[in-house]
Amino acid sequence: MLYLQTFGDLRLTDANGNAIRYPAKGLVMVAYLFSRKTHELSRHELSEFLWADAEAELSGLNLRKLISRIRQIDDDTNEALLQITSGTIRLRTEALAVDLQALDSAMPPLARLRAISDLHQRDFMASVKPSTRSIDNWITGERRNHRLKLREVLFDALPHAQSNDDLRAISTAGLYLLEKDPGDEEIREMLRRLSGTNLADGDRREKASRPKISALPSSPQDALVRIEPGKPSSSVLPRVVLLPPIPQGHVAGLVIANALIEDVTIELCALRNISIVAPHTAEQIRRDSDKAQVVARHSISYLLETRLSTEGLYAQLIYFPTDEVIWATRFTMTSDALPTQRRLIAQRLTFSLVQELAKNERARLNIEADPQAYHSYLVGASLMGKLTLPHIRKARHAFKEALRYNPDFSPAFAGLARTYTSEWLVTAQGNEELLRLAETNAGKAIEGDSIFAGGHRELGVAKLYLGDVDHSVSALSLAEELSPHFADVIYSHADTLVHASRPGDALSKIKKAISLNPISPDAYLWCAAGACYFLEQYQDAIDYVEAMKDKAPAHRIAAASCAMIGDRRRAQFYRQRAEALNPVFDVEKWLSVVPFKEQWQKDLYREGLLKAGF
Repeated sequence: MLYLQTFGDLRLTDANGNAIRYPAKGLVMVAYLFSRKTHELSRHELSEFLWADAEAELSGLNLRKLISRIRQIDDDTNEALLQITSGTIRLRTEALAVDLQALDSAMPPLARLRAISDLHQRDFMASVKPSTRSIDNWITGERRNHRLKLREVLFDALPHAQSNDDLRAISTAGLYLLEKDPGDEEIREMLRRLSGTNLADGDRREKASRPKISALPSSPQDALVRIEPGKPSSSVLPRVVLLPPIPQGHVAGLVIANALIEDVTIELCALRNISIVAPHTAEQIRRDSDKAQVVARHSISYLLETRLSTEGLYAQLIYFPTDEVIWATRFTMTSDALPTQRRLIAQRLTFSLVQELAKNERARLNIEADPQAYHSYLVGASLMGKLTLPHIRKARHAFKEALRYNPDFSPAFAGLARTYTSEWLVTAQGNEELLRLAETNAGKAIEGDSIFAGGHRELGVAKLYLGDVDHSVSALSLAEELSPHFADVIYSHADTLVHASRPGDALSKIKKAISLNPISPDAYLWCAAGACYFLEQYQDAIDYVEAMKDKAPAHRIAAASCAMIGDRRRAQFYRQRAEALNPVFDVEKWLSVVPFKEQWQKDLYREGLLKAGF
């Protein structure tokens, strides 16, 4: 007997599990016939279904060609799937087994629930790109019917749940259904009750001793409701994915930590203003090598990333559109203590998540209101990853384009400001006009959104290079206060502290930024190198420059560091690279425009540059 798989990749296999090279349209036709009550349709009906957009004569010709190919395969395999006449085509169901049969199997309720849930994790006809509206409508309708079947089986299985595994199977199915239909209040209520009865590794005593948690803490939920009383804040709810922890080294407690994240996922389902991504999808995202692309494909706004190490469970909430770490904390967790702490930790994570979601909602709606502006902004932001003049100017063009779509888009004004300060740095010509343009655009970003950390960050950077170090520190302190885990803001604050003659504080702060953003941009490492130079930790400064992918912006600090430890050969190497990029560089002119609060910094930098041969 042949076997047809319709969930995930659509394919046909023989009795030994070997794939049969059946035409793609033929497989769609077989699946479609299986879904019909009689398993039989006229040739005209099938040709219209498969080639709805073609002329009747052409669609009929296409069907005849398809039948000819199928007959050849039937002759090779001696397994005729279709009974074909001059007027009709019937599926020989006696010759075929189909994964869809699990939907109506006679298994016990929980076993049937698991079987149907497993199918849903792969999506019906997931590999099929509908070529006609009729095929698309059929797939959409079948998926809806399959979810209704899963829902029916879920409630049938609920009274039979006894073990931790049973509850997990029910919560997995419930989360999947709620992800697809956030308005299903009956499923939401079931999950809310389930969050108070879930077990951790079979620890029934904990279940018996603790009170049920029937709702989330009131204040953050109230904050979300206030966004738009009684209904979601936009037609598309912000989507949140909680990624299971990544183990670092051999650590105990990974299984329980995974259960914790699943528990928080269930608890968040009580909220009506967010859409929670089901754990199965979260696991796939965690494993994918191109996480950013997968997250974008699933329209996910927020990620909670978790890592488990001997130091405990580290969690950080990331706002994906701007890659901002808006919340982060670490929990001390041992395998002995975790079972009794898991509910407390779940509540703390939930409370913090919901607070940040409410606070960040305005920015999300602003971004989603004008996708073209946001797309152009993303293009600009991606170009700013490289500090070269061509990249900076292309990014500026993209940010200006974003503002043409949305003249009040604060992130684009902030991005524009950054292009001007970056050009000022890279050209090293002391062009004050660039800094004034940066200051103006940062002001517009703040005017558009006074609690947007990015605007205050860019104002601080512009003020720094204009020589107003105290104003710069003040603006960046406010930016960090508004977004205390935003690594880019912390980096800029650190850079300002270098110029404020506080290299020790700067190094401490830039290390924090690097810990929040471990695959660090070159700018972070450049800043760390500068802090180390003024702490006279010259080898450390060189090591940070060496870690940069594009060392060009840091050639001067590397040359000065090498010169200060007496490595003339490497100092000459870096000096020559710097001179090739900027042959008109003048030490005294540059030192006259670079803002250092105290004279000793200028003297120390001058000494290194002159020793390097500038």
